[in-house]
Amino acid sequence: MSDKQSEARRPTPPFPAQQQHHTPGITAEMNPQPDHGEKTYKGSGRLAGKGAIITGADSGIGRAVAIAFAREGADVLIAYLDEHDDARETARWVEQAGRKAVLMPGDIRQHAHCDAIVARAVEAFGRLDVLVNNAAYQMSYPSLEAISDEEWDKTFDTNIGAMFRITRAAVRHMKRGAAIVNSSSINADHPNPGLIAYATTKGAIQNFTGGLAQLLAERGIRANCVAPGPIWTPLIPSTMPAEKVEKFGQQVPMKRPGQPAELAAAYVMLASDEASYISGATIAVTGGAPII
Repeated sequence: MSDKQSEARRPTPPFPAQQQHHTPGITAEMNPQPDHGEKTYKGSGRLAGKGAIITGADSGIGRAVAIAFAREGADVLIAYLDEHDDARETARWVEQAGRKAVLMPGDIRQHAHCDAIVARAVEAFGRLDVLVNNAAYQMSYPSLEAISDEEWDKTFDTNIGAMFRITRAAVRHMKRGAAIVNSSSINADHPNPGLIAYATTKGAIQNFTGGLAQLLAERGIRANCVAPGPIWTPLIPSTMPAEKVEKFGQQVPMKRPGQPAELAAAYVMLASDEASYISGATIAVTGGAPII
């Protein structure tokens, strides 16, 4: 692949003016289109025969991870809110890789739905080897006073409350060698004040994962985090002001946002048997910005 082709897949700001009014956003409306590894990710059987749940798998990081998992040999349950077209596109790529794709729409803030996601995966695959808690909600606010109780609660229920409930349901079915991978963020260590509710949940996720790794070690189940930096997904134009979207990613040393495809390898590694001694870790994928 030439350097020019590589650069074409990794656009740099400024980006065209764009705003979406549906959260978590629609892939088709983004300019430029994100790269989820559709044309580039090559599997090598690292997850052969495994059954996986990925929340927020309709688009962005979740879609990239679903494509990679399928090409590594895993069947995938695609949990998502209501972006049906995006979710069907993810399922198409999973099935094109020769694996089973199960679509599971619904709001993970609903307690019963968290249990239903896990039950559906076990029913469809006959096993549950990998859980990727990736779904998240964020919204930008200029001040603390601008954040309502409802907004704060929505962020926590989506990002950490649902993670606890889905994980609790999942571990009942997981055997030794299973893996949990949670999506944290650079915001866990370097909170963006305009995203204070989101950033606070990401710190909680990192602590939840560290405790979980210790709690589940005797059962042979591993738990880790991936901490992305700025990544070009539909969540960005649907939750940030237009002027922030235009310059998105400029703040990191690489001077650009990451593409979803650039995170997939970290999730695959943590989900695979090759990471058998990695638990309680946070893998930073931040374009050169250090986390502590």
